[in-house]
Amino acid sequence: MTAVEDTTQSLNAGVLRQQVMERVERRLAELLRDERNSWHQLNPDSVELIDCVADMVASGGKRLRPAFCVSGYLAAGGSPDSAAIVDVAAALELLHTFALLHDDVMDGSQVRRNAPTAHVRHSELHRRRSWKGEARRYGESVAVLAGNLASVFANRLVAGSPPQVAAVWGELCSELMMGQFLDIRAAARCQPDADLARWIARFKSGRYTIQRPLWLGAALAGNTALSQTFEEYGSAVGEAFQLRDDLLDAFGDPRVTGKPNRLDFAGHKMTLLMCFAMADEPSIATLMGDDWSAVAPQELYDLLVEHRVHERVEALIEKQVEAAQAAVRDAGLAPGWAEELTAMAVSVAYRDC
Repeated sequence: MTAVEDTTQSLNAGVLRQQVMERVERRLAELLRDERNSWHQLNPDSVELIDCVADMVASGGKRLRPAFCVSGYLAAGGSPDSAAIVDVAAALELLHTFALLHDDVMDGSQVRRNAPTAHVRHSELHRRRSWKGEARRYGESVAVLAGNLASVFANRLVAGSPPQVAAVWGELCSELMMGQFLDIRAAARCQPDADLARWIARFKSGRYTIQRPLWLGAALAGNTALSQTFEEYGSAVGEAFQLRDDLLDAFGDPRVTGKPNRLDFAGHKMTLLMCFAMADEPSIATLMGDDWSAVAPQELYDLLVEHRVHERVEALIEKQVEAAQAAVRDAGLAPGWAEELTAMAVSVAYRDC
């Protein structure tokens, strides 16, 4: 194959994914619109909960999980005309909406995608309306219920999927919940545990964002031969994704990321960044000790900068991108998809938000 043919096939792969993703966007909008219209007829007040879900979906986001799902499906030979892949990909975005709404409550986040978080907005609505009870508790309750509703919508979209798809979906959902629980538990314990941190990153982030969506797509296409390839690729890209996430939290510009930085420091989270920093720099390990709550976020930030930890993490990210590329290079994917998945790995690993 010539270089021109290689580029053309990669372009075609990207165009095909974009066409399917446009249908995913329409499916999300139609579902939420229809639900709003239906509930408005039953009880006009109820639409505030659906609007909470719709606002999060419409607020932007990278759509990584549906994009990897569609890519796994097309790379495995699935037809781009399928309605089923649109539903499964849309379900992933709704599941992510559920996770974000709950995450913001659990983390006490005030801003998401450059706008007040759902629980903050609804707490303010409670105050403006001079309602009874605690405004904060009301806002958090609305956000939790909206997250649950997004999960209901997601499960509805995958309800008619083949058994092999349902099995992967169930694993993905279970891993997300366990990863979330262990994340908040580790922060509460506030003790360094590198093995646990990598486990959390793998299941809460890597598998949930990359590997399982790819598996969902391949399962829907009826091609299980790519499972090992997608596991290797997903593990590498997933770790690169989480390391970039850690770097953005520590060093990113809130005007670009859309949320405050150094939240992981304030929340005493044992991220992959901190695992590597403590393993490589005795001074950082000594500062953190076994109780992070006494360490000021600015003091930790200054030490990370002083020891140029970000440069070491960047080297690890580059290594993972190379591993991802090797995993798909000769994997027998549909034409153009090895190049496209490599490009997606680079995009995920070197994003700025």
